[in-house]
Amino acid sequence: MIIKKESMPQTPPFSAMFDSSGYNRNLYQSAEDSCGGLYYHDNNLLSGSLEALIQHLVPNVDYYPDRTYIFTFLLSSRLFMHPYELMAKVCHLCVEHQRLSDPDSDKNQMRKIAPKILQLLTEWTETFPYDFRDERMMRNLKDLAHRIASGEETYRKNVQQMMQCLIRKLAALSQYEEVLAKISSTSTDRLTVLKTKPQSIQRDIITVCNDPYTLAQQLTHIELERLNYIGPEEFVQAFVQKGPLDNDKSCYSERKKTRNLEAYVEWFNRLSYLVATEICMPVKKKHRARMIEYFIDVARECFNIGNFNSLMAIISGMNMSPVSRLKKTWAKVKTAKFDILEHQMDPSSNFYNYRTALRGAAQRSLTAHSSREKIVIPFFSLLIKDIYFLNEGCANRLPNGHVNFEKFWELAKQVSEFMTWKQVECPFERDRKILQYLITVPVFSEDALYLASYESEGPENHIEKDRWKSLRSSLLGRV
Repeated sequence: MIIKKESMPQTPPFSAMFDSSGYNRNLYQSAEDSCGGLYYHDNNLLSGSLEALIQHLVPNVDYYPDRTYIFTFLLSSRLFMHPYELMAKVCHLCVEHQRLSDPDSDKNQMRKIAPKILQLLTEWTETFPYDFRDERMMRNLKDLAHRIASGEETYRKNVQQMMQCLIRKLAALSQYEEVLAKISSTSTDRLTVLKTKPQSIQRDIITVCNDPYTLAQQLTHIELERLNYIGPEEFVQAFVQKGPLDNDKSCYSERKKTRNLEAYVEWFNRLSYLVATEICMPVKKKHRARMIEYFIDVARECFNIGNFNSLMAIISGMNMSPVSRLKKTWAKVKTAKFDILEHQMDPSSNFYNYRTALRGAAQRSLTAHSSREKIVIPFFSLLIKDIYFLNEGCANRLPNGHVNFEKFWELAKQVSEFMTWKQVECPFERDRKILQYLITVPVFSEDALYLASYESEGPENHIEKDRWKSLRSSLLGRV
């Protein structure tokens, strides 16, 4: 929701926020900002004291912070203070500076400043809604919003709209988390199910969905839904080791601050194990070979769609030892297509081939005419690793105590690209039956995979023979 006022800044889409150098040039030319605890070079903000940066976030009658600055500061400030502490300071500055506490304050002044403060609060609630799961955040937000709304009818409507939108997002998040919790509480190991109810697992993925294209599309549904629930702040919170966020055992630190990010990584692992399970399950060699060829086609379609995360999960499932050791099975597979995919996702030279393909997909997404062309689902573990190394590679503070803002521009640039990708609507039709199977069907544990693999193609040496024996006795109770 953007308040259309003459004086209001327009909110560009995420992709337009950062140019190739990391952030917009010429943002900070107003003379008063070139001092007061902020350090610039060529009009680019490079560093500043935490206090000065907070001041720079708060609008006044003649000034509204640039959107790239708002996003970057709200993202990175949590490395130095709780979001609720920042919110308290922002509220205090708004009330003090703008004399919002003064009942006789100039109505005209109020008219100029209120929409700007409201715009800042709207950007915060839209981009970092999960910050407001903390009651202290909510209290401050309501208090400041109430001061604005008591001014004029127009603001009242806008405040209401902002609050409703935030409450909707938080409700959807709680619902999503409940579903995830339910799935993980009912998940069982496939071998247990096989031993107790062998008839119940007659189905395999090909009987549920015999078309690899359709399966790739349903995987894309799951990916986009799970991506959509990851808050941008989770990338930064994943790296908060010790520090302000650990001293306080309040509701903020008790809540899992990166649970959606972790759930997404768990999904990747589940998909890898599902692929390996489906390949190791069939008793007949030709059925196993058919399953491998099926997944190669699914992976290829994922690549064409721009779904690199599912693609990588499928490849890593096929590369697991229990699958790769099935030499007689692989001998029956036409592997040329698989070799091409492996080449695309080859980790050498820091995943050079994949990064080239990702850039191509990102470029396609920018000029897309259809939502299908907009899809970019990055190989997620690598994205986290890149952000991790960016974080580790530079200090948060400079020797003079200033916040190293140059580092945070870079961090924000990477995260804002992800923000653009996660907002894409999935263009494919949902198939409940296939989705249900992908999300809930039991998969083998690593030991059970090895056992199934040895049962399909016997052990090749003493080490494998010993392992097979011990797995049979521990998993099946047979010698």
